[in-house]
Amino acid sequence: LFFSATMPPEIQRLTDTFLQNPERIEVARASSANATITQAVVKTTRDGKREMLRGLIRDENCKNAIIFCNRKRDVSIVAKSLESHGFSVGALHGDLDQSTRMKTLDGFRAGNIRLLVASDVAARGLDIPDVTHVFNFDVPTHSEDYVHRIGRTGRAGKSGTAYTLVTREDGKYLAQIEKMLGNAIPVH
Repeated sequence: LFFSATMPPEIQRLTDTFLQNPERIEVARASSANATITQAVVKTTRDGKREMLRGLIRDENCKNAIIFCNRKRDVSIVAKSLESHGFSVGALHGDLDQSTRMKTLDGFRAGNIRLLVASDVAARGLDIPDVTHVFNFDVPTHSEDYVHRIGRTGRAGKSGTAYTLVTREDGKYLAQIEKMLGNAIPVH
């Protein structure tokens, strides 16, 4: 038996190479968002994104949240900005050593860190229960990443909320995501 949360082409090639007459069983349509997640687009400007994010976090009264950025450099910038405004924040990206990543994740799971600013290293394979909110500070450039990011909330039958901050320059990526989902994401 071979199990995979996703089946990208490179994994499909592996199965085709090593398995004989495999049966493929899918439990959900590929790239579908969980129905327990309330999704919304928030229109903003590049210069207004950090202020908009802080306002959303305050307005939503988040128990906790994962904030996704496209670049590691932006993870650090957003984390420092939130920290300077009094938020409890941790940063997670691929350039951090394993012990730092584990310490940050443990702090987030325990509730000592309320906001986790992360690159897509946190979008897949991490099971962090009870994440109430996901914020896409940057619109993902690959539409499948959107589903993985927002899938960190609304798990195990619980509800969750996902906001995506969108600038005029992000229109192409948002259109790809909405096409993949089969519907427009409501504007907040």
